[in-house]
Parts: sequence; structure tokens; C-alpha cells
Amino acid sequence: MNIKPLGARVLVELSEVKEEVKGGIYIPDTAKEKPQEGKVIAVGIKRDDDGKEIPFDVKVGDTVLMPKYGGTEVKVGDKTYQIVREDDLLGVYA
Repeated sequence: MNIKPLGARVLVELSEVKEEVKGGIYIPDTAKEKPQEGKVIAVGIKRDDDGKEIPFDVKVGDTVLMPKYGGTEVKVGDKTYQIVREDDLLGVYA
């Protein structure tokens, strides 16, 4: 993997969404409004107003929850990644 997020951004590998079909009715992905989750693969460098580096709230290996329509989707081979600002992340699984 040769993608390094810049600034206060995080590279997240999206988790496979397990689709459940009840009663034989198919619900398309566009109708689902669930947040996405994934694993943090890399983090950029976050700086304060004085240019000093400050630590991220997430680290490589964390599983995070993020909005469905946020960041930039990147496909490398058969894997899908999302580059998201750390401020846009919704939470971290403990």
C-alpha cells in the first residue's frame, strides 16, 4: 500500500457489508442509510496553529465508524479504502 494520507486525514479500509434479506425483499445499497465501518490503515500528520505536531485520537489498527457519504473513496486492486478527515469520524470501537 503506497497511499499516505496528508494533514489530519485517515486512510480506512472499508469492512465488507453483510447484506441481510428478509422475506425475499432485496434492499439496494442506496436505500440503506447506515454509517460505514472500517479499519484504520494509515494516518497523516495533524498539526496545531503553531505548526506543532499533535497526536490523533485514532491509531493504525482501530476499527472506526464513519458517515456513509464522507471522504474520498479509493480502490486499489480488489480493496476499497476511504480517505476521511479525522474530525469526520463518528467513533472508535473500544
